[in-house]
Amino acid sequence: MRISDLIKMGLRNLSRRKARTALTVTGVVIGTISIVVMISIGIGMNTNFKSQVMEQGSLTTINVERYANIMDEEGNYVNSKEQVMNDSLVEQIKGLEHVKAVAPIISTDATLHSGKYESYVQINAVDSSMFDEFDFPLLTSGSYPSAEDNHVIVFGSDTLMNFYNPYVRSSAQKEIDLNKDKVTLGFNRYQVDQKKKPFSLKINDFAVMNRTENYEYDYFCYMDINYFRSLFKKYTNTLKAEDRKKALASIENYGTIKITVDNIKNVTKVQDKIEELGYQTSSLAMYLEPMQKTSNMLQMVLGGIGAIAMLVSAINIANTMIMSIYERTKEIGIMKVLGCIIRDIKKLFLFEAGMIGLIGGIIGIILSYIGSWAINKFGQPLFKALLSTNYMYDMESAKFSVIPIWLPFLAAGFAILVGILSGYYPANRATKISAIEAMKTDG
Repeated sequence: MRISDLIKMGLRNLSRRKARTALTVTGVVIGTISIVVMISIGIGMNTNFKSQVMEQGSLTTINVERYANIMDEEGNYVNSKEQVMNDSLVEQIKGLEHVKAVAPIISTDATLHSGKYESYVQINAVDSSMFDEFDFPLLTSGSYPSAEDNHVIVFGSDTLMNFYNPYVRSSAQKEIDLNKDKVTLGFNRYQVDQKKKPFSLKINDFAVMNRTENYEYDYFCYMDINYFRSLFKKYTNTLKAEDRKKALASIENYGTIKITVDNIKNVTKVQDKIEELGYQTSSLAMYLEPMQKTSNMLQMVLGGIGAIAMLVSAINIANTMIMSIYERTKEIGIMKVLGCIIRDIKKLFLFEAGMIGLIGGIIGIILSYIGSWAINKFGQPLFKALLSTNYMYDMESAKFSVIPIWLPFLAAGFAILVGILSGYYPANRATKISAIEAMKTDG
């Protein structure tokens, strides 16, 4: 039997029993919708968790803070301890497997002045070579400090927006333009000796970061650590003797050490190694892991519901094909008498079952896209209630259902496979019908 004849006969047989075929296809449609929508919800949650965590920084970055939070076994805050973070620790971390780069950071407060306006910022001083190693944002102007030019101060996008007049109670905030406004930088942690002129640096070499929605980049300033030390030393020379010692001691230890790992899968391993050295660590990967566990668990539950729906449709297909065999027993007998080979009879029934799966799969995929749109449009109250104690930061912009390009093809292939497998037993049974007995059958 030619393939074209097989297709014509199969489609004709399906069209002759429109009501039964439609009901069977409906079962596949429901099963396909269940699988696609349920999986898309899991993927949507997982994608949303990951993207929102990544807005806070890189998933392959580990932080070691000078003041570490101590948690109990239940994850509740108990106390904090000061960790000694010096060059010796930096060298130890550099020697760990999977560590790509290590950036020790000195952090201190500073004041920016522009005429009668001022603003407070935190300065993070880091080796200039680390700006290329870590995921620092693009710049709207200027360039990052380098070994050749390390006198550049890099401003976060929002550090220039909140200048105010301290001598006016209801002073409106002012945004500063470094290209037009004169801005000076000073340190304010210790009192200046009244006999000496306060330290002040006129800012000429600068760069400004793009806005990232990452607090650490948007609201902090960065500079080369060697340049910072030279400026801070000039500042300490304006202090009283006792304060000078305290100021110099305050920058001997690092405030933060950032570590970049070669792969997100190795973040936990590196954290464990650092904690074996006696230091507390933190990373965004730590927060992502429980989110993904929640997402995966929900995805398994939802996928299970979809699988049950598809199993019901598979039983329905098998039942439809068996009923078709009983009704077409004489037809099968005639085909055998006319010399139709058994393999072609089997192919005919498998084709019909596969077509039911294909038609149901295509309709189900189309309706799944509509359902996905409806979930993203109107599902916020439901998901807000379900995830009110979870990790979703921005429910307004969250996509709760995401259908990747591969999912419709997978769903269609699965629907066809379910149809063929469901039709295998009926098709096999059709080939075993005796031609003589079939010819005796009425109908």
